[in-house]
Amino acid sequence: MKTQANRAAQQGPATTRRFKDGLVEVEGARVHYVHAGAGRPLLLVHGLTGSTLNWRRNIPALARDAGVYAIDLLNMGTSERVPGLDAGLAATADRVAACMDALGLAEAEIVGHSHGGAVALMLAARHPERVRGLILFAPANPYSTAGDTLIRFYGSSLGTALARLAPSLPRWVQMIALGRMYGDPARIADGSLEGYVAGGRIPGTIDHVLAIVRGWFANMAALRAALPLVARVPTLLVWGDRDRAVSLASGIRLHRELPQSELVVLPGAGHVPFEEMPEAANRIMHEWLVCKRALATQTPLAAPAETSRDLPHSVPLAARASLSPTLQRLSTGA
Repeated sequence: MKTQANRAAQQGPATTRRFKDGLVEVEGARVHYVHAGAGRPLLLVHGLTGSTLNWRRNIPALARDAGVYAIDLLNMGTSERVPGLDAGLAATADRVAACMDALGLAEAEIVGHSHGGAVALMLAARHPERVRGLILFAPANPYSTAGDTLIRFYGSSLGTALARLAPSLPRWVQMIALGRMYGDPARIADGSLEGYVAGGRIPGTIDHVLAIVRGWFANMAALRAALPLVARVPTLLVWGDRDRAVSLASGIRLHRELPQSELVVLPGAGHVPFEEMPEAANRIMHEWLVCKRALATQTPLAAPAETSRDLPHSVPLAARASLSPTLQRLSTGA
């Protein structure tokens, strides 16, 4: 039975008007998405408590040469709330695949952040035919212990009570919490907070987040077991070196476990580099997608017109010699 909150969630969010808003049905519930551009599909999956609003500074740049779809996962953003929904990684990944069906996407390159990055990895493991490549911003992974204490706290009765209060806390408190996700809180742009707290005010959201928290360690164990199935998927890992939520050390380990991966590190960025440094993040994504697609078709890349001297430093890539000149500069920070 649809509640009043569900109906409110289905009426369509207040998203920037440069993008097309839509709703598709997945397992009998409405999923909100934002679409822009045309061409090879690129599907964006937000992190825990996030929404399509988190990608508002990335979609226009990505849509110049891709058909971009950003989705609100069920029970998040302005998608429908479904009581008792399975919050596990496998079930969430399967729903993303079903959402792709509803959007008419046989396959896509997947961009994921944090918990959404873990969902993207599980999607690639369970539905390899749907995933042409992965771009993951600080994906939650089994090698990071940085957030374990917080996960255990929110699994306690006191943590549960605090989580239920979080959406109604004063804005200044919420801004402090968001600031911890940034390398420099001064880089928080107008509208960023709303991308994380607006959906939390809809009844049912916090229940779902707490369900994710309760299953966190079991899901990370399942993801670790599934990683060998992702070994052949071209993957770009992007991390900020001031990430307090998912450790860079775990990113280096994940890079080693995924032989087809590259790891780029943004100096000074925190856990949300695509929001904190959108121009650099957009350029990194564009360069990688162009290189990957050119290598797949054996099409030589022309030298880029713009200089890459201001591109961020990255951990050296194991297969740098086989990369295009564009990504060679990305990998060295030259």
